[in-house]
Amino acid sequence: MRDQSLRIVLSSTRKFINMGALSRLWNLVKNFHAADISSLMSHLVFRERLILFNILFEKDMEKTGEVLSELEAEDAAPIIQELQLNQITELFHIIPSDDAAPILELLPENMKESILAAMEEKPSEDVKELLHYEEETAGRIMSPDFYALDHNTNVSDAITAMQLERDVESAFYLYTVDEKNRLVGVVSLRQLLFARPNTKLKDIMTKDLITVHPETDQEVVARNVAHYNLVAIPVVDAENTLVGVVTVDDVIDVIEEEATEDIYKMASLDTTDRIQDSPFKSIKKRIPFLMFSLLTASLAPLVVHYFEGTIEQFIKLVVFLPLVMALGGVAGNQTIAIIVREIAIGQAEWVGARKALMKEIIVGIGNGIIIGALLGGFSYLIVNNPYLGLILGLAIIINLFVAALVGTLIPLVLKLLKLDPALGSVNLLTMCTDSVGALTFLGLGTLFLDKL
Repeated sequence: MRDQSLRIVLSSTRKFINMGALSRLWNLVKNFHAADISSLMSHLVFRERLILFNILFEKDMEKTGEVLSELEAEDAAPIIQELQLNQITELFHIIPSDDAAPILELLPENMKESILAAMEEKPSEDVKELLHYEEETAGRIMSPDFYALDHNTNVSDAITAMQLERDVESAFYLYTVDEKNRLVGVVSLRQLLFARPNTKLKDIMTKDLITVHPETDQEVVARNVAHYNLVAIPVVDAENTLVGVVTVDDVIDVIEEEATEDIYKMASLDTTDRIQDSPFKSIKKRIPFLMFSLLTASLAPLVVHYFEGTIEQFIKLVVFLPLVMALGGVAGNQTIAIIVREIAIGQAEWVGARKALMKEIIVGIGNGIIIGALLGGFSYLIVNNPYLGLILGLAIIINLFVAALVGTLIPLVLKLLKLDPALGSVNLLTMCTDSVGALTFLGLGTLFLDKL
């Protein structure tokens, strides 16, 4: 749905809800794709979201299930808590197990147990199996529904079996297993359709398989799918038994989720903070990060206070000090963004960090020389003092060098310590560039004070 269309639909939705014109609301959204309805709901407050969801449930159960699958688990769980048990089980019979599991995980324990007990045995067991795995792993996002046949099956029987099969989320590949149910190969639908009917699957299957384990981190899964251009990737246990499949639509969700997390963490935000949250909730989520920022930012004022005597003797230093500190922060943030991105896609590791470090240091020094020379010349024109220009230029060169060094090392050190490289990187960088910038600029100012 385009932004302009979304604004119109959002306005109409709120108008119909406030008027109580629920029939008109249904007529508005009944032909929308489930993903568009999900996007619409994400812009509504909870009361409006619940009203729209109830209308969907009353009018079209199948579409409601599709919308529930499209919603973020954090948005879907509060809605589920407002429904009756029989309504919940009906919906959970419709949606795939890998979509139901994240929602159930967020529900109160007693409610989760009641839902699992009320569901039919097959979907309930599938969901329980997925909940057994840790969050953000292949086991949690995989689908337990897939096509798998014995590798001795011929093509004709395989096609018939696929035509009779139902309730399978992924039909991209046909997986082949041996007598012990171990994964031995994969056959694409194209291979299956163009092979002779009496050909055995083992004669046309691809044996060079890309697999992951249930405990594999979901970022690694997404990386493998992107790197090998797959539309689905099999999940196998320690005995190489096929236990599930992660499809490309789940991988896209993972990529979006991980990118959002990194952006939030680099901006010192709680990953659950949303524009629809109440001001009180947002304050509660943001204040710890702001307190941490206050702590890390306190070093720079102490440095400035130490050079109070220098500033009193040459007050014009204060005019240019923010430039030195700000440029260091911007340059460092550029480096951090590059390094965090490289870590996220698996291209930057501590062992091979020397090349990245040297490159960023060269970039930092090069940018420092260019910016330092420009600002040094500019300051000379303003105050007609070559020494102030020299001090400003040197301070910027040094601070951009430090920004490149620290901006490279902080994410790599955090990863080495098994912490999220995006978490706190910007705060630590700001502490270093602000304090080093102030120390360098005011220190050089003190050294050349008699020339100023």
